[in-house]
Amino acid sequence: MDTIPQVKPKRLYPGDTIGIVAPASPGDVEMNKAGMKWLEEQGFRIELGKTVEQIWGYLSGSDADRAADINTMFASPSINAIICLRGGYGTMRLLELLDYPLIRSHPKIFVGYSDITALHTTIGQRTGLVTFHGPMIASDMGKNLPDYTRDSFYRALTSPWPIGSITNPPLSPPPQFLVSGTAQGYLTGGNLSLVVATLGTPYEIDTRGKILCLEEIGEEPYRIDRMLTHLRLAGKLQDAAGIVFAVCADCETEDDPPNFTLQEVLQDRLGDLGKPVLYHLYFGHTADKATLPLGAMAMLGVNGLEVIETATTD
Repeated sequence: MDTIPQVKPKRLYPGDTIGIVAPASPGDVEMNKAGMKWLEEQGFRIELGKTVEQIWGYLSGSDADRAADINTMFASPSINAIICLRGGYGTMRLLELLDYPLIRSHPKIFVGYSDITALHTTIGQRTGLVTFHGPMIASDMGKNLPDYTRDSFYRALTSPWPIGSITNPPLSPPPQFLVSGTAQGYLTGGNLSLVVATLGTPYEIDTRGKILCLEEIGEEPYRIDRMLTHLRLAGKLQDAAGIVFAVCADCETEDDPPNFTLQEVLQDRLGDLGKPVLYHLYFGHTADKATLPLGAMAMLGVNGLEVIETATTD
């Protein structure tokens, strides 16, 4: 895979207009409204994609309409940033329908996580745009953001300085190195299931020399084992400069006694790769979550995970 030159979006300012898109599943009506209200209370204007209020089976409108919303939001000069309504399922159905040259020529902040991973990976690799693995409208803002999540969101999207060290919330255990060491590379990754689902497609994740960040929810250790083994067999873990695994929401086994804990699986599948592995960082399906600038340069080392360049421009 050829590397496309990096493109940074303009940072977010008070009064900017945020476009809301629904690339995957429909959100709960009350959570949608609450999340939009939260954004407006922060001093932002909002503009809704036409599929935000649609339901088409388990999707928020047809594939063509959901992709058109994303293309339209990137093209619109009145939109300063784009935040996804929620994840769920459906973004991989859009990958063939997005206008990547348009996105590259109209760079702007794009935020989401979970199923949105497929969009982060593909947009990043096909346009060079730095995107943001962070909170969404219905999933997070509709429930009011914890201070940690809100502060990380603002630091990533509005600050003119590098994010620096990404630490866990106060009173939470700090992340720990399963394998110590140092590494430097661009951030990539997201939800483990979606990362694995790209393998063997034209949208396959490129981990070469990058810091691979992975998170998951509701998967028992043997399922995490299977997906990590899939990435090993594809050479994706070996290609990465370093690996970060999030606090995994509801990922321990229900067996009594357990066969393997999640940490034991991670140690077994990642511990012999000869590169640093940081575990238990809050950036996934938890109320407390750091916003990660995917595509920005970062380091693993004595300060844990540290973003060493600005993710946005003036």
